[in-house]
Amino acid sequence: MKAGLIKLRTIDNIISKSNCVLNTFINIPLNFETLDRYYVRSSILQALKENIPTFKGTLLDVGCGQMPYRSLILESKQVEKYIGLDLEVSKIHDTSKADIWWDGKIMPLADASVDCVIATEVFEHCPDLSIVLNEINRVLKPGGMLFFTVPFLWPLHEVPYDEFRYTPFALERLLKNAQFKAIKLTALGGWDASLAQMLGLWVRRRKMSDFKRKVVSRIAKPLIKYLINKDVKPVKFQESTMITGIQGVAVK
Repeated sequence: MKAGLIKLRTIDNIISKSNCVLNTFINIPLNFETLDRYYVRSSILQALKENIPTFKGTLLDVGCGQMPYRSLILESKQVEKYIGLDLEVSKIHDTSKADIWWDGKIMPLADASVDCVIATEVFEHCPDLSIVLNEINRVLKPGGMLFFTVPFLWPLHEVPYDEFRYTPFALERLLKNAQFKAIKLTALGGWDASLAQMLGLWVRRRKMSDFKRKVVSRIAKPLIKYLINKDVKPVKFQESTMITGIQGVAVK
């Protein structure tokens, strides 16, 4: 009996910690430990929230990972079903929570079977993005929408499975080649947010002593907060435009 209670408590603790991680992933606070990832997480969340009202029917989350946005998306009354899709054998992250798996070439879904698709911070890890975009187009219903985000100003990560950094011009060409239309690409952050993000990354990830990191984190935090608050997202992608990342919407 005692052993059973201990086992149940252990399971409860694991679930509690998992939920805490997901909550922090979405509702990330700006503190000394999150200076490196606060802006990228919060900007993606904001972009997602802006587009959730347009999601409907069956939604496919490509490269879903631990599905951190599932609960948020299902709060929308227009979304009837959420499907998490990821690689069957992923060397990047744990995909055990995915609803379905694929081999990176053919998604196990029928033609025109989903109403919308999301892919957050996924495309930069695809060796051949055209394959992925063509499959997304295939499973989308006519008029179905694709929402995605990609990083632009970010260090090498999940090495060696970090493949590309996309400009808006390359993304537009790839989307058009995959027969998408009504393409809209928007910057996730401009010059000030870029500096804030780089400063946060330098403070938290550059090699330095623990003491030095504590000191520079305390100095950097108010400056990072100031820069984020002052940031103006560029309206156009033109010469010398600086961006942290890109959010995109396209229609089949």
